[in-house]
Amino acid sequence: MFEVKKSKYGRGIFATRKIRKGELIHEAPVIISPKDEYKYLKKTILIQYAFWWGEDLEECALALGYGSLFNHSYTPNALYKLNLQNQTIDIFAYTNIKTGEEILINYNGDPEDDEPLWFDVF
Repeated sequence: MFEVKKSKYGRGIFATRKIRKGELIHEAPVIISPKDEYKYLKKTILIQYAFWWGEDLEECALALGYGSLFNHSYTPNALYKLNLQNQTIDIFAYTNIKTGEEILINYNGDPEDDEPLWFDVF
């Protein structure tokens, strides 16, 4: 369904076939970092790849699998949902995605949220 290729952002995830809106693209298992360990995590490069996690978003989680390779866009074609029960970050198509198209998510969580991020967005 997808492959890792060179992107204008470094590495990225690209569709190898058409993906329909609403289709599950990837279930990325996570490693959960308790909130009292955040002070240590933020001192590492891994903080760049952490998702806020939990009922109150007080913890962080690192996505395994391909979960940390989906790049950001303010006009995404995919979205992610935290699956607390399964301890996965599930990536779904937000729009129809064409073969060869990069699969992008909005790191703010909501596909329409255009709040600034912690890095400069191209």
